[in-house]
Amino acid sequence: MSQVLNFMINGLQAEVLVKPDSTLLDVLRDNLRIVSPKVGCGRGDCGACTVLLDGKAVKSCTVLALTVEGKQVVTVEGLISDGKLHPLQQAFIDFGAPQCGYCTPGMVMAAKGYLEENPHPTKQQIREAIAGNLCRCTGYEKYVEAIAAVADGQYDKGERGGK
Repeated sequence: MSQVLNFMINGLQAEVLVKPDSTLLDVLRDNLRIVSPKVGCGRGDCGACTVLLDGKAVKSCTVLALTVEGKQVVTVEGLISDGKLHPLQQAFIDFGAPQCGYCTPGMVMAAKGYLEENPHPTKQQIREAIAGNLCRCTGYEKYVEAIAAVADGQYDKGERGGK
C-alpha cells in the first residue's frame, strides 16, 4: 500500500505517493525525475547516488524514502544559487576533475557534506572522505585538488573561477 511522503527537495516542497520499500533514489529519479543521483551499485558501495539529507551526505540507494518525511534533501541541482554554480561545482570544472561525469554529482555532494563537517581538511583527509565514491575514469587527484582549493578559500575569495 502506497503512502504520501512530504519532504523538501532542493528548497521546494515535494509530496509524492511512494511504496513502503521505495528508496530515496527511486523517489528522486522515478517520481520527481531528478536524475543527477545515479543508479550505480544499489548497495551503497559506489557513491554515485550521494545526496545531502539534512546536511549530511548519504547514499540515497540505502535510504528508505519514508524515512525522509519532513526532512531536507539536496541534490547537485540544489547547489546552484542565482544561476551560479556552487564553488565546488566550479572548482571541479576548473580543475578538470570530471571525465565521463557519471560519478561527479555524487562526488560533489560527498565533498559538500564533508566540508560542512570539516571545513579545513588536509589532502589526506579529503582522500579518505571521498574514498566511498568510486570513479572509474580518473585517479582522483583532480577531485582532491578541487576540494582542497574550495577548503582553502580560493573560491570564496574569487581567486579562481568561483567569482
